[in-house]
Amino acid sequence: QMPDKRDLVIYELHVRDFVQSRSIKEVQSKLDYLQKLGVNAVELMPINEFEGNSSWGYNPSFYFAADKMYGTDYDYKAFVNECHQRGMAVILDMVLNHAYGQCPFVQMYFANGKPAGNNPWFNTTSPNPVYSWGYDFNHESGATKKLVNQVVRHWLDEYHFDGFRFDFTKGFTNTPGEGHGYDLPRINILKRIHDEMQEIKPGSLMVCEHLADNSEEKILANHGILLWGNMNHNYLEASMGYLPGSDLSWGSYQARGWSQPHLIAYMESHDEERMMFKNLSFGNQSTDGAYSSKHVPTALDRSALAASFFFTIPGPKMLWQFGELGYDVSINQIQKGGEVCECHRIAEKPIFWNYYDQGDRRGLYLAYARLIELKTKYPVFRTADFTLQVGNSAVKTITLRSPGHDVVVVGNFGMTATTYELNFTQDGTWQRYLSPEPLVVNNKKATLNLAPGEYRIYSTVTLQTEASRGRHYPHRARGRHGLSHLPQSGP
Repeated sequence: QMPDKRDLVIYELHVRDFVQSRSIKEVQSKLDYLQKLGVNAVELMPINEFEGNSSWGYNPSFYFAADKMYGTDYDYKAFVNECHQRGMAVILDMVLNHAYGQCPFVQMYFANGKPAGNNPWFNTTSPNPVYSWGYDFNHESGATKKLVNQVVRHWLDEYHFDGFRFDFTKGFTNTPGEGHGYDLPRINILKRIHDEMQEIKPGSLMVCEHLADNSEEKILANHGILLWGNMNHNYLEASMGYLPGSDLSWGSYQARGWSQPHLIAYMESHDEERMMFKNLSFGNQSTDGAYSSKHVPTALDRSALAASFFFTIPGPKMLWQFGELGYDVSINQIQKGGEVCECHRIAEKPIFWNYYDQGDRRGLYLAYARLIELKTKYPVFRTADFTLQVGNSAVKTITLRSPGHDVVVVGNFGMTATTYELNFTQDGTWQRYLSPEPLVVNNKKATLNLAPGEYRIYSTVTLQTEASRGRHYPHRARGRHGLSHLPQSGP
C-alpha cells in the first residue's frame, strides 16, 4: 500500500555511489538498513540507458531500456518487488526535459548538428538559453505527448514503479526565457502528464523538480503533484551556526501559501552540498573557541539538531544517501580531504559503510531513525494546525496541535548556552521525549536552559518508538555533546 503523501520519507540514492558493486542487487541487500532507518520510499536516480557507463544518468539515450551498468531487468524488478514487500514505494528519476545524441528520437531527424526542423519530438533549439542540456523535447508536440505516455506506462506497468521524479520540469515549455516565471502552457502540460499517470496507475506519485514561481507551484500542488523544495542553504547555515541565513520557514508548505502538503522539502539532494562537509570545513564556533561546529562529534550533533527541525515540520520529506551517517565528502570532491573542484561534481564518490559502526555516526543514524518514526507513527506530525518560529534566531521552535495531542520542539542553533522562555499550548504535565523527567507548565510557559546545539521535544502524550528502545540496533551509540540527551541504545 502506498504511504500517505503527508508521511512520505524518501531516500534518494545513486546506485553507483551507494554500493561497491554498483549493482541494484546489492542495493536490495541494503534494504534492511533503510527499513530500520524508517524510510518508506526509495528514489533511484536515472536507471534508463544513458550515455557512457559512469554517470548520474541525466544524459539519457534510450527510454525503454534499463541501464545494464546496474543489473538486469530481473534484478530491477526484484528490487521493486522487495521494496513493496517492505511497504516502501519506489520512485524513478526520469529525464524528459532533454535527451542526448545517442537517442534514436534525436538521430532519426537530425541535420547540421541539431534536431532537424521536421523532428516530431525535439525543438531545433531550446527556447531556454540559460538552462539547457542535450537536445530539448518539444512538449507541445503530439508525438512527444504520445512518447511521454508510452514511457510512463512502460515503467509503471512493466517494472511496477510507483511514480516518477521528473527532472527539470521548468523546461517542459516552449515559452522563451529562463523558465522561472508563471507559465500556463507548462502548467497544462504537467497536469496532463499527472492525469495520464493516474489513468495508468491510480495513486502513482508525480514529483517535479520544478523550482519555478511559487504561484505556479501552488497550482500544481493543488492538482496533486508533489514538488521539490530546496532548503539546502538554510539548513546548512543553521547547522553550521550562521544565523542570518538560517530561516527554515520556506520548508513549510503553509509558509508558501499552499493548501496542500505537497512540498517535498530536503536538506540535501544529489545536486547540493553535504551538510557534514560544510560543518567541518566552514562551521562557526564560540568566541572562546570552546564550542566549534568543525569538531566531528559537535558537527554530528548539529546535524541531528537540523534534522529535528526538518522531520517535525508537517509534509513529505526527502534525504540524500548517507546524510544520516554524516557523509563528509563534498559534492565536488572525489576523495575525503581531496581537491574541491566543480570538475569532480558528477564523478564517483567514496562509499563509507563503515561509518555505521562508528559510535558518534551511529548516534546520528539513531537520531534520524527516531525522528522519522515519530513523523510516520503519530498523526500530530501531519497536522495542518502548526506554528513555526524558525527565523534567523538562535532558538527556534515548532508547535504542533491536534485533537488530544500537542507537541512543541525547541532547539538552540547558537554557539553558546542560552536561557529561553518557551511557550506551550496548555498548562499541566508535558513529557520530554527520551527523558524520564516530565515538565510541569504553568501559565503556558516554562523557562529552559539550553546548551548550544541542544534540542528537545515536548509532548502531551508519551512518545514511544522502536528506535528509542534500541531494537534492531546491536551496537551502543555514544551520547556526546549535543546528543547527550539521547539515551544509549540497548535491549
